[in-house]
Amino acid sequence: MSRMLVRNIHTLVTMVEGEKPLHGVDLLIEDGKVTAIGNQLKPEPQPDRVLDGSRCVAYPGFVNTHHHLYQTLTRNIPKVQNAKLFDWLLGLYEVWRELDPEAVEVSTRIGLGELLLSGCTTTTDHFYVFPKSAPTEFLDVEIDTAREMGMRFHPTRGSMSRGKSNGGLPPDDVVQTPDQILKDCDRLIAKYHDPNPFSMCRIVLAPCSPFSVTTELLAETAVYARQKQVFLHTHLCETMDEEDFCLQTLGLRPLDYMEKVGWVGPDVWYAHGIYFSDEEIKRLAATKTGVAHCPVSNLRLGSGICKVPQLMAEGVRVGLAVDGSASNDSSNFLREMQIALLVHRVGTGVEAMPPQNVLKLATVGGASILGQPEIGQLKVGSAADLAMFRLDRIDFAGAMTDPASALLFCGAAPRAEYTVVAGRVVVEKGQLVGVDEEALFERANRVAERMLSTAEKKLAVSYR
Repeated sequence: MSRMLVRNIHTLVTMVEGEKPLHGVDLLIEDGKVTAIGNQLKPEPQPDRVLDGSRCVAYPGFVNTHHHLYQTLTRNIPKVQNAKLFDWLLGLYEVWRELDPEAVEVSTRIGLGELLLSGCTTTTDHFYVFPKSAPTEFLDVEIDTAREMGMRFHPTRGSMSRGKSNGGLPPDDVVQTPDQILKDCDRLIAKYHDPNPFSMCRIVLAPCSPFSVTTELLAETAVYARQKQVFLHTHLCETMDEEDFCLQTLGLRPLDYMEKVGWVGPDVWYAHGIYFSDEEIKRLAATKTGVAHCPVSNLRLGSGICKVPQLMAEGVRVGLAVDGSASNDSSNFLREMQIALLVHRVGTGVEAMPPQNVLKLATVGGASILGQPEIGQLKVGSAADLAMFRLDRIDFAGAMTDPASALLFCGAAPRAEYTVVAGRVVVEKGQLVGVDEEALFERANRVAERMLSTAEKKLAVSYR
């Protein structure tokens, strides 16, 4: 049995409903679970390791409910710096056509590393680009990398079946047939899906969006997912262009369309959800359908601001997410929390998003979205997933009247002092354990340059 003690935590934010932050407490971890919280614990036998929490605020590990890890290789590209979503996608599909196993592995390592360094211990990933020239086992590469780095992982097997020739947005050579898609979903579920409590890997099925998949595939996927008892995820109501597409092509608003094909319920969550009407928000609450809020991406692409205060007030399950690193352009989860705190105070009101609600989105909200209640809180019996940040920095001088909220109001999203996942230390003193960050930086840039230059050469040839 592995045992670890976090000693004398300055401020412990448990996120247990009705419980205030604790001060000067110890937290005992045994075999990946929290087994005791209290003052001056004296566990027997002695723990294998002791961490000093006297200068730290500790939270349950943050939960990221939407991402595209492969996009870490296509950040900050001038051509799409000022493009809205549809134009941004059209520009980047040309580069994403060049994905290969090495690109998937290195981009996953970069994205997961950024998340872990910012206190995120559980993440999803929406992977939906499968070039015909590449092997289809991209999610296998991601899962192996997440397992190595120690991240709790909910990979979502994305899909696109409506290419340009069929009225969709993506190039035809990155879409697949429904048979190909469902066959690979079946393989991944059989090989990797673990539905048990404290699972480190659960497969989710995730057709990309209404404008990149057919109605038949959406409906078939919903039926198949429920047969296999796995969750469903997709993009929805991100832009007015999407709404116009649905009305003109399908004759329905996006949520009406998703209801028609069986895509509502407690096993479903959407990314973005900016343009739900007041009546639709009530329907989301009634069906227990969830929403992943992506504030930085929504601002970066000029898409809009999700009505998160209203969603929460109506009882909709809402989590927080960084979205893809080409539309953020970061995987820093703490930065996402800081922006979430601020953006809803404009127009809605300064009281619309108190720090307690941001913490809820980042922890128990995400846990609810993913159907994993053993994460998102710190209490006896919960998963030993922790995010610990040092408070003794100049960034937080004068902010100790409320140390639990200091990281949201102050500082520039510092690195975690420790990130612990299932009782395993994966970030120590602000550094990824077992990762040479400089070498990873150099390798990622080489792969990114190769993809960009290949895409540019192909485009030059196509224009002749």
